[in-house]
Amino acid sequence: MIDVLVVDDHALMRSGLTGMITAEPDMRVVGAAADGAEALEQVARLAPHVVLMDLSMPVMDGVEATRRITTEHPDVEVLVLTSFSDQQRVMEALDAGAGGYVLKDTEPADLLTAIRSTARGHSPLDPRVARTVLHARRSPARVSELTEREQEVLALVGRGLANKQIARVLGIREGTVKAHLTSVFQRIGVRDRTSAALWARTHLPGTEEHAGS
Repeated sequence: MIDVLVVDDHALMRSGLTGMITAEPDMRVVGAAADGAEALEQVARLAPHVVLMDLSMPVMDGVEATRRITTEHPDVEVLVLTSFSDQQRVMEALDAGAGGYVLKDTEPADLLTAIRSTARGHSPLDPRVARTVLHARRSPARVSELTEREQEVLALVGRGLANKQIARVLGIREGTVKAHLTSVFQRIGVRDRTSAALWARTHLPGTEEHAGS
């Protein structure tokens, strides 16, 4: 059974999501919160498997709440559910530790699939969000355009580390590593891990001499 905490500042949205999720035989809603601060309190008390997180909320927004939850409760997965698909918001959420990112107008069946995927430690990313990131980077990104965390993850890929090893080195969850790599692959214009490693060894200082170590 997947325990879900619904976080959204609109009561109608919380109610609708709760009804949809509760109708599924393999998941249940264990709580609902109207802002990030309330979400933190409920995560500590209820220990859900997945937090379905809105971004734009009063008191504490979804990005900060995601950062706090993934830091203080590393076993809890956060799936962002929002109307924002701009590149900055996507990257902020992923950098904060979100395991996945879907939009509010997604099909119900796709959202339920994303919740299940997130609970398994995977990183579902709405195709429209992926296209937004890709189109924002019409040419391959320069190193300076990658976030510090993306550079760290990519450098470790260049050194031949697996996702589980990268997560251990950086002190983050394997699902977060996967989410970063999904974005990085698109931003640097590669399709696979081998190409990403070669890109890292070419563009990231200090990576080449550690390759294969």
